[in-house]
Amino acid sequence: MVLPQIESVVNGESDMVANMANIAAILHETFGFWWTGFYRVEGKELILGPFQGPVACNRIAFGRGVCGTAWERGETICVPNVHEFTGHIACSSKSKSEIVVPVWRENQVIAVLDIDSAEYGTFDEIDIKYLEDVVKTMI
Repeated sequence: MVLPQIESVVNGESDMVANMANIAAILHETFGFWWTGFYRVEGKELILGPFQGPVACNRIAFGRGVCGTAWERGETICVPNVHEFTGHIACSSKSKSEIVVPVWRENQVIAVLDIDSAEYGTFDEIDIKYLEDVVKTMI
């Protein structure tokens, strides 16, 4: 399991960007996702943070796409087929399924962990549970 590896990497490191970079790298390398990374909250936008994978959207508005919707709702969103998600932002046509997990600090969302797969139906309840545990290591 990768959670102990992630915990050992982030333990004692206070820099959020460093932690995001290592978490994205560990998840991406371990599971071979299409795109793995973070968007940071700045004002009313999500700004691209550390990631692994192809070029990504730089900015996402509050409530827009899967990432902006997860931020707005303050909850994890798991999408088995992104083409069926109203308002999906197609940064890549190769993305077929997606999971977005909000990162909370002091009762507000400060970032989201976004993972895309090139396969349909990649993510499930087990992924939700463990990825929510992963982002808790950042607090």
